[in-house]
Amino acid sequence: MRIGELSRRTGVPVPTIKYYVREGLLPPGQLTSPNQAAYGETHERRLRLIRALLDVGGLKVAEIADVLAAVDDPERPLHKVLGAAAERFGTAESEHDDAESAAAHAVVTDLISRRGWRTHESNPAADDVSKALAAMARLGHGDFVEVLDDYADAAEQVARADLAYVNRRVAVEDMVEGVVIGTVLGEAVFSALRRLAHVDASAKLYGADGPPERKPKA
Repeated sequence: MRIGELSRRTGVPVPTIKYYVREGLLPPGQLTSPNQAAYGETHERRLRLIRALLDVGGLKVAEIADVLAAVDDPERPLHKVLGAAAERFGTAESEHDDAESAAAHAVVTDLISRRGWRTHESNPAADDVSKALAAMARLGHGDFVEVLDDYADAAEQVARADLAYVNRRVAVEDMVEGVVIGTVLGEAVFSALRRLAHVDASAKLYGADGPPERKPKA
């Protein structure tokens, strides 16, 4: 197909497609003449993946380039591809050097050790958990650590579901792409489902059909 048809099929403007080619996110089409190139289903699939990572996953172009480089590396193990995708969610914000940060780091390090997770406290995701817990503590919600294991239980279940989906893919390239889909887009799905569940739980607990309001003691 010509680039115009590729644009119509995917809804991505032609100038944007050319930009992705220049940036190395999308392989160039096969030249059929000095000024014409042909594109196939592989280009369409990769273009849809790029747009999903950008529009749904919220990744930046440079981050997408890093993830796709991992996907296209035949020597990189699947768990390394998973790591490359997951690390795109890490924040770059500076961290406070205070008692709350130190305590949060200790909590996360202990969590990883207790649960036998085969990762390290220096993982960007571990840093993000520490930052969030420290911020909660500064706001007077340090007791949130008491439900951290419940969150970890849910996270393990979701991770198993992600990888179970990947294992259903037959072709190696499908498995690699499945890792990225499960990590990046699965993050968006889980976040949205969590918000829906919050609305339902809140309605049941605090809504008209929920438990009666507590009356102050005389």
